[in-house]
Amino acid sequence: MSDWPNAALADAEPLVFWLDDKAAPEPEQPLAGPQSADLAVVGGGYTGLWTALRAKDRHPDLDAIDATIARLDIDCGWERTGELTVATAPHHLAELAEEVEQRQAYGHEVALLDAAAARAELNSPTYLGALFNPRGTALVEPARLAWGLRQACLVAGVRIHEHTRVTAVRRDGAARSLLAATGSVRAERIALATNAFPSLLKRLRLYTVPVYDLVLVTEPLSPGQLDTIGWRHRQGVGDASNLFHYYRLTRDNRILWGGYTPLYYFGSRIYPELEQRDAIHRLLARHFFETFPQLDGLRFTHRWGGVIDTSTRFCAFFGTASEGRIGYVLGYTGLGVAATRFGAEVMLDLLYGEETERTRLRMVRERPIPFPPEPLRYAGIQLTRWSMARADANSGHRNLWLRALDRLGLGFDF
Repeated sequence: MSDWPNAALADAEPLVFWLDDKAAPEPEQPLAGPQSADLAVVGGGYTGLWTALRAKDRHPDLDAIDATIARLDIDCGWERTGELTVATAPHHLAELAEEVEQRQAYGHEVALLDAAAARAELNSPTYLGALFNPRGTALVEPARLAWGLRQACLVAGVRIHEHTRVTAVRRDGAARSLLAATGSVRAERIALATNAFPSLLKRLRLYTVPVYDLVLVTEPLSPGQLDTIGWRHRQGVGDASNLFHYYRLTRDNRILWGGYTPLYYFGSRIYPELEQRDAIHRLLARHFFETFPQLDGLRFTHRWGGVIDTSTRFCAFFGTASEGRIGYVLGYTGLGVAATRFGAEVMLDLLYGEETERTRLRMVRERPIPFPPEPLRYAGIQLTRWSMARADANSGHRNLWLRALDRLGLGFDF
């Protein structure tokens, strides 16, 4: 095998592949001067965009994201491909069999594949089997989805101000005001959609931590290279380990490969320089070629990292503050592309005092346990990550620390 991973990474640009796109729109102007609104949204990611759009146009859907993308004609590479969760260690097979049984009991269309069937879908010598979910997952180009939602908001009359840092929120008579260096917005209601970044509500800052996830993207595969791995159904893929990889094909048949080593930095640091880690990107490249040795010689064109927020219960939580005038949703734990539309609907329900099937859910009514302050936070996260790596290396056996977290109903993405 050639001198990998260094050779494969030699030409990789330190850029986000999805943003390296000529379709990227020009940014809207920053906030200038005082303004007013019924609803002000802080945060221009998926949650913020879905909140603004759904506030303009609320109606119930089945397969709502799919239907909205089609209705708005958003070109974001939406593919209903299904998903493979692959077993790469013997103990994964029993775990996946149990999951298949549970999901089938709730009416889910899933199947357990043996090694031969799994490799017929995607050919890797590391696969021992797989859980196949043919309809539960869709692939999307994340930047183009955000740009499409942004354009739909503008068409619907939403005012968007980019590159505007909101520094504080204050009571302004019966309303609330958002303060920024370049202006202010007086609003009857405020939706906070700031994801991994520190919340304007200080009491929420212990409920999430920012975690960096690093990613690689290859050059496009030739038809011959694709033939060596199959992947005719283009499923999204993840392995069944605690520290797992996730991967997919792009529109032009590149492989996006990420995961395995989410990184937390002491004090919940968020800095652009943390998006590039040579050692981690080399580790990801090595794991890639161990999974697909038949692709030796393939090169990576992009390498980057991004920050997500995680909570102790491994999924989003919701709530209001300031007499119901401020709503928030946080803690998506890397699942935000699919879950943010639901999060936006919940936040609007809460802000407008609407009792719905969503607001009656236990996950909406209750908040997770907060993280402890530093240095206990850092120590606990590192102990959890070490314990999960040990479980992966020890046939899935969970140590006393992980079993204690299980009893407390806690989950971590480390």
